[in-house]
Amino acid sequence: MLVLLSFVLKKETTFYQRRASKILSIIVSFFSSTYVTKWKEFFSQNELSVPPSFHSRVINCASMEVLQAYLLWRQTECHISNQYNTCLWKLVFSGKSEKEAKEILKGTQKQEQNELLFQQFGINYKDLPQIFRQGSCAIKIKVDDIVKYREDGTPVKRPRKKAVIVHSENVATKRFWNNYTCLTEELGSLAEGINKIKPEYLRSFQFESRLMLSTWIVVRVDGCHFHRFCDDNGFQKPNDEQALKLMNSCAVSLLEMFKDIIFAYGVSDEYSFVLKKDSLLYQRWSSEIVSAVVSLFSSMYVMKWKEFFHKKEFKEPPYFDGRSVCYPSSEILRDYLAWRQVDCHINNQYNTCFWLLVKSGKTRTEAQSSLKGTQTQEKNELLAKFGIDYNALPIIFRMGSSVFQDRDELTGNDRVVVEHCNIIETSFWKEHPRILNEEEPLLTILRPLSTKMLRLS
Repeated sequence: MLVLLSFVLKKETTFYQRRASKILSIIVSFFSSTYVTKWKEFFSQNELSVPPSFHSRVINCASMEVLQAYLLWRQTECHISNQYNTCLWKLVFSGKSEKEAKEILKGTQKQEQNELLFQQFGINYKDLPQIFRQGSCAIKIKVDDIVKYREDGTPVKRPRKKAVIVHSENVATKRFWNNYTCLTEELGSLAEGINKIKPEYLRSFQFESRLMLSTWIVVRVDGCHFHRFCDDNGFQKPNDEQALKLMNSCAVSLLEMFKDIIFAYGVSDEYSFVLKKDSLLYQRWSSEIVSAVVSLFSSMYVMKWKEFFHKKEFKEPPYFDGRSVCYPSSEILRDYLAWRQVDCHINNQYNTCFWLLVKSGKTRTEAQSSLKGTQTQEKNELLAKFGIDYNALPIIFRMGSSVFQDRDELTGNDRVVVEHCNIIETSFWKEHPRILNEEEPLLTILRPLSTKMLRLS
């Protein structure tokens, strides 16, 4: 089953300052987490065995006419796909192979498919559920919500917006639009009718870019509002080892599923995934890569939650944002990863001091004031007063986590491992030259790929 959804933001939105990667990654992440969270509501008897992953992209509709045409296009596609698939699977269930069914339907139009359904299977296409034929619209309507009751028992109501699902034969008409004042108020009015704009024209408004060839691609995933998420779920301060292990487990799954990801480094609520320099994953389309990585990471986080928090149910689905950056050389890539590990140390040392001060009785403001302007040595001295040797703290807190494929000495097979090591020093990279493919001459790597990559340029 192919799932396609379009979320419309109002024209004047400043949502995440209109940064495309932020918007598409946050939406696809929250959708992925919510999808996994709600699975049991609809499939109580079925376990979700494979993590769902979704792609997202941004389309800039320059006018209401373009938006109207876009909605018409998507609903028309819904009808065409559903009618074809209904015919296809009816033929398959009647004994045809999938190949035979596709051959029968090849070149058929709407009327011929309607006749096939009615004559061979007694199905009137228009009698099929609206949700199949028309798709679904989620819109916000104004409702009066009861917030409390007076002493005499009468309710006190306040207006609020509530999301509802509706179905319509044509969502791109003025009649449908005018039935819901929230649409005209938030987005504007539609024209009487529009059906001459071609999909190719609409695709021209798609915000898309290919990432530079022959560069290392880093996709960085960051938790959104994770301070609140950690508080809501009672994570230990300053570090929750189980929460970090959950992040690591998700990263391992991504390396196992995306063979082009050759290294990942994580700390706190962030993870950086490195794609090999010659990767052609999704033809290097930025939105495809970022959304796929963020979506799968979000799904895995929810699916693996119970492995690490057996007795906890999270209150709200977690979600992440993502971005992609290209690094032209392995030296600059290692500089980036070194920066993230330095940041890990700085943040962990500060947070360890901060929460010790808070737990000793200081307010958060007082703790911040005490630490303002302090350097590494001063923080170490402060920790010593609490009887803590910073270097004796768990290495996962101080070094973060590195995830990569390593060869099992016993079996000779590759396996994904998690290590907590110093990736700032060159010794790590010399010990693991296969990660960045530095054991082979550069020309040997590039020569067989040159033709393929030139086709993308």
